[in-house]
Amino acid sequence: MSSVLLLLTALLFLANLYALAVVILGARKMRSLAAVPPLSPEKQPLVSVIVPACNEEATIEPALRTLLALDYAHLELIVINDRSTDRTGEILARLLREHPRLRVLTISELPAGWLGKTHALHRGAGTATGEYLLFTDADIHFETSTLARAMTLMVEEGLDHLSLIFRNIASGSLLNAMITDAGGGLLLLFRPWLAREPKRKNFMGVGAFNLVRSSAYHAVGGHGAVRMHPIDDIMLGKVIKGAGCRQDCLSGYDHLQVRWYGSPGEMIRGLMKNIFALFAFRVPLALAAVLLAGLLTVLPPWGALLFTGWPRLFCLLAVAVRLFSFAWGRRLTGASLGTVPLALLTPYLNIYIILRGMLTTLANDGIDWRGTHYPLTELRKNPPIL
Repeated sequence: MSSVLLLLTALLFLANLYALAVVILGARKMRSLAAVPPLSPEKQPLVSVIVPACNEEATIEPALRTLLALDYAHLELIVINDRSTDRTGEILARLLREHPRLRVLTISELPAGWLGKTHALHRGAGTATGEYLLFTDADIHFETSTLARAMTLMVEEGLDHLSLIFRNIASGSLLNAMITDAGGGLLLLFRPWLAREPKRKNFMGVGAFNLVRSSAYHAVGGHGAVRMHPIDDIMLGKVIKGAGCRQDCLSGYDHLQVRWYGSPGEMIRGLMKNIFALFAFRVPLALAAVLLAGLLTVLPPWGALLFTGWPRLFCLLAVAVRLFSFAWGRRLTGASLGTVPLALLTPYLNIYIILRGMLTTLANDGIDWRGTHYPLTELRKNPPIL
């Protein structure tokens, strides 16, 4: 038994060390948008920016004002008011009077077979006239040169799709610890620094910034290809990369910011609606993820307290690796040092989110998102994201 425990704890330490090395070395390979010069105005093609909005009264005005202030000469800004029941429509009407170049498309009904967001994005793209389409959310804040810098890559490198990793500006140690954990997990799973390599299957998409060549978007069927997928942004990246298009993902921390979630509870509820989709709505895959998370992140702290000898040492080393990963991650996110010790708490929240999201989806026979129910039988028809 002692030899089995020794082997298990050694493997847990090595697995944590490997994950840390993959993320750190990979993140260093990612180019930064800050290092890319803005495209000169005479070279700028028309870009249609498409923003879906469903009950976004708290965030949409300041976000749209950053888009309206973009230093980009040829811009078409389209906002889709998707069945909002709050003051979103009123705010858009006022902004439209101030900025006549703003276009507002109102949707009152959702057709069968679509998620609300994917339908809104698809409708917006259908009315766009730009050579390039930028899909973003109604709470994203842009630095004025963001689009011009991104378009340098699209034009000069002939990219078909570019996504940007954003900076979270939410406050609170626990919330930022959860965001650091989620961000590190996404980097480890998708390895977006490999998306630019044509021979690799790695792909990426980010809802805050998905910039696509219009011809490539329509060639793959647009959002119609991912119409019922809750993780539509990453799936769009998968479809585009799978079609042989040129793709890249950059860090845009200084040029793209969002208050991702307002509180730990809000983040838990937000992730619960789509976490089961990450596992293709399959119970065995979700349970396997829970088991793996438990072994890698929950067992080491307990082993450091309860085990002796080499197993205890390996557990202590695994804990140290995890704490170091959060200390390194906070340098990217700008979070406080208070997030680091909370690395020992977030695994329990991650497991809770997976299990609660799975059980809630099964009990409700689907997911409820912004007032609409989407049945599990339809959701399971989606291709897997991984």
